[in-house]
Amino acid sequence: QVRLEASGGGSVQAGGSLGLSCKVSGATYNTYCMAWFRQAPGKEREGVAGIYTAGGSPYYADAVKGRFTISRDAEDTLYLQMNMLKPEDTAEYFCAAGHIFCGEDQMPVEQRFGYWGQGIQVTVAS
Repeated sequence: QVRLEASGGGSVQAGGSLGLSCKVSGATYNTYCMAWFRQAPGKEREGVAGIYTAGGSPYYADAVKGRFTISRDAEDTLYLQMNMLKPEDTAEYFCAAGHIFCGEDQMPVEQRFGYWGQGIQVTVAS
């Protein structure tokens, strides 16, 4: 059974940095998309960043380009480094995985991801 366990997050002042991590376990296939989504109060969940395990450039939403960095390690732990945080980055963040492709110009919709971690709150104060 595939499990995603997220950690990190917290509260920070605008301009600060936070990191998220997500450990994937139980995956029986070795090529899939690992991604971060976020959902702010009253808004729909949106894709923030995605990375394909077989390589290629990652996807970033326009709102986070140049500030967030997605990465993964050989142990299938997914990371999201968030720098220059803004109050509008305040949201609940979710890691997700799916047996689908994602790349610089292609981010699948959330319904395509079959596995999700628990939400992690990120709060950025102005």
